[in-house]
Amino acid sequence: MKQLTIRQNGKTERVSFEGTPLVQTVLAQAGRAPDLPCGGRGRCGKCAVTLSGQVSAPNAAEQRAGVRLSCQAVLLGDAQVVLPDTRQNRIEASVSAIRAAASAAPGLGAAIDIGTTTLVLKLYDLQTGQDIATAARMNPQRAVAADVMGRIGAALSGQAGRLQSDVLAALQAMLNEACREAGRNDVVRIVAAGNTTMLYLLTARNPDCLAHAPFEADTLFDTQAVLLGLPVYYPPCMNAFVGADITCAVLASGMCEKDETALLCDIGTNGEIALYRKGRLYVTSTAAGPAFEGAGISCGCGSVDGAIDHVWLEDGEIRVHTIADALACGLCGSGLIDAVAAFLETEQIDETGAAGDDVLPLSGSVALSRMDIRAVQLAKAAIAAGIQVLREEAGIREEEVRTLYIAGGFGSHLNAASAAAIGLYPASMQDKVRSIGNASLSGAAEMLLCPQRQEFMRRIASSVRHIQLGGNPRFNALYVEKMLFGNDE
Repeated sequence: MKQLTIRQNGKTERVSFEGTPLVQTVLAQAGRAPDLPCGGRGRCGKCAVTLSGQVSAPNAAEQRAGVRLSCQAVLLGDAQVVLPDTRQNRIEASVSAIRAAASAAPGLGAAIDIGTTTLVLKLYDLQTGQDIATAARMNPQRAVAADVMGRIGAALSGQAGRLQSDVLAALQAMLNEACREAGRNDVVRIVAAGNTTMLYLLTARNPDCLAHAPFEADTLFDTQAVLLGLPVYYPPCMNAFVGADITCAVLASGMCEKDETALLCDIGTNGEIALYRKGRLYVTSTAAGPAFEGAGISCGCGSVDGAIDHVWLEDGEIRVHTIADALACGLCGSGLIDAVAAFLETEQIDETGAAGDDVLPLSGSVALSRMDIRAVQLAKAAIAAGIQVLREEAGIREEEVRTLYIAGGFGSHLNAASAAAIGLYPASMQDKVRSIGNASLSGAAEMLLCPQRQEFMRRIASSVRHIQLGGNPRFNALYVEKMLFGNDE
């Protein structure tokens, strides 16, 4: 039996294998697989490893990257791999104040947010409504693919069982961890939110309908089932790419219960946007790409110690702040937007995205490349164009928007002025931004503590107007226009 020796964090582990598998395959079996933002196509370089022993020669993708890639290198016999030391991601688990009365039922309830990138679980005392324990971790499906389309493709190519079992194992471990923290084990029900794809993969539904036009889900959930041996409610999705996470975020924001026009954005790989006006909810989604989550960026990373999360100008010089004030190791989403805004101000980047230098240094070896700037342009153009199309469909002017809710971990650290400066949203909305943390989890908790809220959101979701952006000529024209940095709207 051949063996792969794995060294990481000062520890050594040996794993046996047969045949000639990819290094990534054996690392996944050992629970050590690096993330694959490019879906294992050898393009992002994020799975770089130090490799020796009986292995394949570097292929074309590895030669271009200048490193060995675990998604490309093949094990031929006994080998050794050294993985980068791990850094703990800071996962957004903050929730807004729950606006629902406790159900007075005995026992505990679990609210779960199944995100594409992260998983978060909170335990609540169902009689008091008290939040008594939290568990969070990265979504293990990231080792298969970073985005929903990559995971849909993986599921259709035979990896559906692995995608389901990986997330179920993680959720069970989180539930056990939270129960230990609470000192109780009397969980009686669960509410689990996630985007439509995440719920499909969790429940082992065939996601083929999400993979091709007309992209119509064959279920939008709003169902009772069993998860981890417990009764679970999956809130309603609004569309194939506007999921239960947005339904819950809309509920948590309270936007549909106020007499004002409001926007909500959940800005990630798939940017979801909701607009409420005079009793009508409009929603859309747009493929923004993973740049705002630090993926696909040359020095990109998650919210780890040492990630640059804020960048600003001081006396004409670039200044940075890192998470935990640690030595700069990369650039997370909020820092990326700040960095582009700062370089626009110094005119080292112009409105077209052109940069005077190939690399714009930030701190130590962390810098912005021209490809990074391009990735930000593509991402921000998708969100900005989506916002304008939704406004136009609702027949409102930008100044009529009273509140712009930003959901998710990205929004919690976003500098509203920097986002407006690059044109992510209109400048008139800068002072109207309200970050609402993990709003998907907040909404799930409301439905957990007050099941009557399920009926309220069921009515909202059933009457929503979905605006399709794919093939929409107005969106296509605006997308090109919004590629320019700045904010002239």
